Amino acid sequence: MKRFLFLVMLTIRISVFAQNNASITISNNSNQIISKHIYGQFAEHLGRGIYDGFWVDEDMPVAKQDRIRLDIVKALKQINIPNLRWPGGCFADEYHWRDGIGPREQRPKMVNTNWGGVTEDNSFGTHEFLKLCELLGCEPYIAANVGSGTVEEMSKWIEYLNSNSTSTVAQMRKQNGHPEPYKVSFWGVGNESWGCGGNMTPEFYADQFRRYASFAKNYPGAPLKKIASGANAQDYNWTEVCMKNIPLNMMWGLSLHYYTIPTGNWSKKGSATKFSEQEYFSTMANCLKMEELVTKHSAIMDKYDPEKRVALVVDEWGVWTDPEPGTNPGFLYQQNSLRDALIAASTLNIFNNHCDRVKMAELAQTINVLQALILTDKDKMLLTPTYYIFDMYKVHQDAKYLNIKVTSPDYVVGGKRIPAVNASASQDSTGKIHISLVNLDMHNPVTIRIVLNGLKWSKINGQILTSANITDVNTFDQPSKIHSADFNSAKKDGDKLTVVIPAKSIITLELN
Repeated sequence: MKRFLFLVMLTIRISVFAQNNASITISNNSNQIISKHIYGQFAEHLGRGIYDGFWVDEDMPVAKQDRIRLDIVKALKQINIPNLRWPGGCFADEYHWRDGIGPREQRPKMVNTNWGGVTEDNSFGTHEFLKLCELLGCEPYIAANVGSGTVEEMSKWIEYLNSNSTSTVAQMRKQNGHPEPYKVSFWGVGNESWGCGGNMTPEFYADQFRRYASFAKNYPGAPLKKIASGANAQDYNWTEVCMKNIPLNMMWGLSLHYYTIPTGNWSKKGSATKFSEQEYFSTMANCLKMEELVTKHSAIMDKYDPEKRVALVVDEWGVWTDPEPGTNPGFLYQQNSLRDALIAASTLNIFNNHCDRVKMAELAQTINVLQALILTDKDKMLLTPTYYIFDMYKVHQDAKYLNIKVTSPDYVVGGKRIPAVNASASQDSTGKIHISLVNLDMHNPVTIRIVLNGLKWSKINGQILTSANITDVNTFDQPSKIHSADFNSAKKDGDKLTVVIPAKSIITLELN
């Protein structure tokens, strides 16, 4: 009997040991680059994203250039945002660019019918947006109006921005204060054309894309990168039709939109701050579906484009919860917890690992909307947990992708399972190796043993993001409750690396 009990206890100990261990193999046999544009951002005329976010009242007691808030600019420059998508979103297909140029007091007003029914005064228009991009040091990504606009309208907008001719439209730009062309390359041809952008069929949209793209002209020094309005989540037929019906040389990219809904129910998405472990688990399971979506959409694209000339552009992604109580529901303002940081890190790992096809992505959205990097309250500003993920992951921008294989224990809740650990890795131009690790398990640390094949290194340092509770957030009273910190617990073991990653945490290691 004693021997039997000993064997049972030994089996349990071995089982527990196995459950809390992961292995990772990293190989230096890839020729892929993780495009910096995967780390892009999105700013729509929605709620307090533009107005009372980037663009503030003249009497707001903060440093600003014109009305652009400079503490926000400084924070975003710190994480090297590579591009900014504007003006939408659904707003893009009711936006007419001529309303947002010229003297501000003469610009027409409109109703933002998609987001809260508020008055849009057009004080933040094309020149203001491009000045913001200049201050940020990022590339502009403009979504043009296909839903309620015209071919001529998009064509003239491109001419206005990119032509150095003496045409009437180019002269208008010069008269409005910018003598040299802006040379904007990234252009979205519509947005969510299957929904708020026109409720089109994929066949109709593909024809419309060909028409609009035909009149979207290249001007000297400004070759266009035209991005087709792609699928909603698992609408694989949309991708199939677009890839089949649009000549590959007409589009630089094809978009994909997918939001992580905690409950999976659009009518009751769940709270940003009050959720159970069961809801946390379902949120992370929904987040990890991005792997399946990217894989399956990429496989369809491969059928028509085996050379991977067309980029998959995930230009709206992130967690979407119910708005914060007491706020305008049309403004989509939500808090940002440690859970959101784990979503951001896991999603970016997926994009990094699919960098052969995913060349661009934009988090929705930058300030005060959905999974924001920054929240503001009048002159106060705070950085969210998601912001710190982009700061920790910026090392992967334009770095060489390293092939990675992860064997992970499961995180189990209610009999359902997801992998506890996900990861990605790269090597920058100086030879430094960066490994980003995520542990989704709410309770258990995981010991990860990493083998690096064909890679030399001797020193290790890193950063970690975690907190006591998965629901923890940064508030204006405690703006730094969650922030990244130094991590020095990774150990070199011969040519291997051992890391004990705490529960519900993210680590980025640097090896050199």
